[in-house]
Amino acid sequence: MKEKLVTLKRVCKVTKGRRYFSFTALVVKGNKNGVVGFGVGKAKEPQNAIRKAGAKAEKRLVQILLTGGTIPHEQKAKHGSTYIFLSPASEGTGIIAGGVVRIVLELVGVKNILSKLNGSSNPNNCIRAVILALTKIRNAYTISKERGLTLKNIFEG
Repeated sequence: MKEKLVTLKRVCKVTKGRRYFSFTALVVKGNKNGVVGFGVGKAKEPQNAIRKAGAKAEKRLVQILLTGGTIPHEQKAKHGSTYIFLSPASEGTGIIAGGVVRIVLELVGVKNILSKLNGSSNPNNCIRAVILALTKIRNAYTISKERGLTLKNIFEG
């Protein structure tokens, strides 16, 4: 599993007596072969926050359907005020995406894809929107299974 740190923020809570500092880490994990997950960790030390985020990402891994290094069809998704549009691309196009979207797509194992992010560019919402769009992707086999069709039913009439 590959792990990438997306953001590491220092958060300050001010009280009457003093300031309390803590860290928030956002980590994405993937195997570059159709499995990806993300996690958010909070702790007093940055190393602990990153470790916690990585552990949560391990627990939230999802399987993505890929065909030949790209996705089988166009897909849209929304999380919060973040809108993502993913479109399959021909061989040699590469990953046309920016920032957080690129990190997620690289860790999934997508080689050729076009993407457009609209609305909020909050990293947490971006990751959630991209993973939502990727999990909604279906191929011909899953669609026929949902409809109750098998190869025997199709060829016999």
